[in-house]
Amino acid sequence: MSFTWLAPIIVFGIVIFVHELGHFLAAKRFGVYAPRFSIGFGPALWRRRRGETEYIVAAVPLGGYVRMASKDDESTAFLEGGGEEALAREQEGAKKPKDWDPEAMIPHGPKSIPPDRWFESKPLWQRVIILIAGVTMNVLLAWVVTVGTVAAYGEPYLPAVVDSVVAGRPAASAGLLSGDSVIAIEGRPITTFSEMVDIISARPGQATTIDVVRGGSPRRITVTPLAEDFTDPIGGGTSKVGRIGVVPRGTVARHRIGPVDALVTGTRATFAMAGSIVGVVRGLFTGNVGVGSLGGPIAIARVSVEAAQGGLEIFLSLIAFLSINIAVLNLLPIPVLDGGQILIHVLEAIRGSPFSPRAREYILRAGLALILMLVVIVMYNDIRALTLSLLGRS
Repeated sequence: MSFTWLAPIIVFGIVIFVHELGHFLAAKRFGVYAPRFSIGFGPALWRRRRGETEYIVAAVPLGGYVRMASKDDESTAFLEGGGEEALAREQEGAKKPKDWDPEAMIPHGPKSIPPDRWFESKPLWQRVIILIAGVTMNVLLAWVVTVGTVAAYGEPYLPAVVDSVVAGRPAASAGLLSGDSVIAIEGRPITTFSEMVDIISARPGQATTIDVVRGGSPRRITVTPLAEDFTDPIGGGTSKVGRIGVVPRGTVARHRIGPVDALVTGTRATFAMAGSIVGVVRGLFTGNVGVGSLGGPIAIARVSVEAAQGGLEIFLSLIAFLSINIAVLNLLPIPVLDGGQILIHVLEAIRGSPFSPRAREYILRAGLALILMLVVIVMYNDIRALTLSLLGRS
């Protein structure tokens, strides 16, 4: 099996491991007992106990969990997996595991968990840090990978070179030709196609001078961008923008930058990725983004394979994007996600007492129902896209 086909497992594994490692390290830092650290769900393919924690690699690499000593264990066991096994071991006469340690705490031994090592025994601020640590680690991973990629490969951009012009549009009427290199607009020097788009978009209906190099010779062309309505597919706002009808060359160019600039550029790119994902989520709630555009594990696997085939840089960029995606989505106030768990603990602090076990279970099951509904949607989209692809249809 080549690296290309291992790519989805590597991508999922890295992003999930980093997320769960955040929870685990924060829990250990504040003294919360964490008897299990699992990457994946279902039957264990590999397990090893080190100290008081059992480390597991499970058969289904679509998630992971850190099992912590919690008074809410009964209501959350159905989410984490393995809860019933841990409870069974506590029962008298239960079969002891192979690595049973008479000096260890439940579930690895007979000793009770000290009161100060339960998750609920910690102050609110520590519980919030433990819950948000996974998201923080995913953001950190995305940032490190993005900064490192920019530092190693340079800052990518599309040069301001015209590949083709659309017949009947202002660019064609003004005389722009394929191969023209745009060097300035309205006297402002430009290098990238995105700079060209920004300037043209801001000048709907206004005569605009464009300096190009054609066959080694400079030329000046005057074009008047058409004023067209543009609806932000994420924000939903509508505005007038200028359009002239040019298509850029698809060849990506780069310019090398120093460590400080790489840090700034990588940080800006990380925030831009997070902002785009937040915008998509907002668009889903406002109806500006359709659920048909969502992809799930199959889509991610396909993109992972394509990214691996495209080279290390693209593969690393996918890891960064997926990691920041996981971070943003986990902050949604849905009970089974980190954001929802944080909200529950804050609400309990405000009301001065925890929710009853039954109420908490209902809340968690409602959140799980929302997640399952989303899973059904993305799996439908995945299977539909895969089927169309196999049938040779777009």
